Amino acid sequence: MSFEGELDLYLRARYTLVVVVTIEEERALQAVTAVCERRHRPCLAWDLADGFAALSGHTGSLPSARDPLSVIEQVEKADGDVTFVLKDFHDCWTNPQVKRKLRSAAQRLKFTRKSIVVISPSRSVPDELKDDAVIVQLPLPDATQLDEVLGALTGTPGVKVDLTPAGREKLGQAALGMTAAQARRSYAKAIVRDSALDDRHIDVVVREKQEVIRESEALEFYGVHETPDDVGGLDVLKQWLRLRERAFTQEARDYGLPAPKGIALIGIPGTGKSLTAKMIGGLWRLPLLRLDVGALFGSLVGEAEERTRRALHLAETVAPCVVWIDEMEKALAHGGGDSGTSTRVFGTILTWMQEKTAPCFVVGTANDISSLPPEVLRKGRFDEIFFLDLPTADERAEILTVHLRKRRRIPADFDVAGLAAAAEGYVGSEIEQAVVDAMYVGFSAGREFTTADIRAALGRQVPLSVSQRETIGSLRGWLREGRAQSASFAEAIEAERQFVVPLEPI
Repeated sequence: MSFEGELDLYLRARYTLVVVVTIEEERALQAVTAVCERRHRPCLAWDLADGFAALSGHTGSLPSARDPLSVIEQVEKADGDVTFVLKDFHDCWTNPQVKRKLRSAAQRLKFTRKSIVVISPSRSVPDELKDDAVIVQLPLPDATQLDEVLGALTGTPGVKVDLTPAGREKLGQAALGMTAAQARRSYAKAIVRDSALDDRHIDVVVREKQEVIRESEALEFYGVHETPDDVGGLDVLKQWLRLRERAFTQEARDYGLPAPKGIALIGIPGTGKSLTAKMIGGLWRLPLLRLDVGALFGSLVGEAEERTRRALHLAETVAPCVVWIDEMEKALAHGGGDSGTSTRVFGTILTWMQEKTAPCFVVGTANDISSLPPEVLRKGRFDEIFFLDLPTADERAEILTVHLRKRRRIPADFDVAGLAAAAEGYVGSEIEQAVVDAMYVGFSAGREFTTADIRAALGRQVPLSVSQRETIGSLRGWLREGRAQSASFAEAIEAERQFVVPLEPI
């Protein structure tokens, strides 16, 4: 049901106190006015600065009230089937007299056809009012509504529009997750800057959306630049992802395929879990949102829960998208030292992962499996759990090739096979650092770095497989127990069986 349909249902059912949660006051007023006009129902708005104003259907003089208590008195005195919209009234929640009077009014209005609509940016409602109030969220504008915003703006005389049909659709998709006012400003900025609006301005809107999402505090928008070619090895995982590359299209929906829920990437630090999360956004050409769980927590009561709901709602609005939860063992650990706040946030995120219907693909990464609560990895939250092990010889050669090309070097000029053998037991990040260290040596000597420089840099490092032998052995034991699928070649475990970290036969 649409927001207007839901609001109309509440008013016809004689709900006396409706709290509309949104930061878009203008859109909320338009929606309430539209509902009242369709029902030929008078509608009055009130705010502390200007008092009462007519929104629709009101005839005669306006009531006079300059303080919240007088407003509630005028609401009770009014005759007929009237809807009263109170702006910024949530600021009065802490006043005991206002709270008591509003509660009494809501109870008495049940025998009338009058309703009070409070527009608030927060879902927080005093406990005393929760039994009398219904809370309804005004969703952010969808693609169709954003196209209407664009149409109203481009219909202005003198505005040059050169958008292709596909470009217009992509422009609307780029603005998903923004309010109508934010989208209007980003469109206007593009028009003013270049005196026109065309397909080039899709990137302008995307950059504006990055700033909007950053303001949400808990979500960070990543540009999608990484591709599978930027990630060495992990062929099993790449094949799994390519098989689902078209999973978010309408064609897949028509075929009857559900949108994939997500994957968990578990394994040894430095094996490319975070890079893989970024690569998925590039492969599927979807926005990548990183959920910073630490930023969800605030000092006020209920603030963490509100931020969590807002962040997850924003992710659903931007969908289809990839939601990346980095280091899940830290993000989703919950304790009892904060009056249960972390437990409630933890539960909200897990419930959303299980029940979400919006096409948000969740990528969770973790190093320390023992710290993860068992309910995180159970079936239904992730489609698959992949283990990222120490790279095989072929994968090490591929990783070296990726990093040499990334630094504009020709891999054929280096003994990649020999270096891959020398890098046995090194994770991808350690191999990358060896290339960087070799470049510093060559740069300092005023020459091109060589295979010998990379080999020497590898020799100076102490790899994690040595310094953290016990930890890595424990992690690989988790894979041997069959609790995850290897992200590498099927023969990866056999190929590494004789390596530094002793493995028991599988």
